[in-house]
Amino acid sequence: MNIEAVGKEIVDSAVKVHRTLGPGLLESAYQQCLAYELRKRDLRVDCEVVCPVVYEGVEIDAGYRLDMFVEEMVIVENKVVTVLMPIHEAQLLTYLKLRDCRLGYLLNWNVKLMKQGIKRMVNKL
Repeated sequence: MNIEAVGKEIVDSAVKVHRTLGPGLLESAYQQCLAYELRKRDLRVDCEVVCPVVYEGVEIDAGYRLDMFVEEMVIVENKVVTVLMPIHEAQLLTYLKLRDCRLGYLLNWNVKLMKQGIKRMVNKL
């Protein structure tokens, strides 16, 4: 599956999960339900993936974790916040750079309609 098709499945799945659950839950609940939905669609989903920092050629586990890594090509960061802030975008961009990935989604589940909470971000395009 190509990267754009994976991205479409992520967005469709996020909308479905949000329509079913609505806002108000913890980030972990949305993450597990989204992972379940994506796996139903035959996508590989890894959660809480270690994202080491490479310093002077050495990989250092500094405690960073990707919320979700889909098909080993798209990063998903889940948030439950009043409003997405620039620091959230910076976090996802940093993860994209550290993993050398081109596409990521920042999902804020604390919105009335999920389309208001989806931020698509790209690296190296």
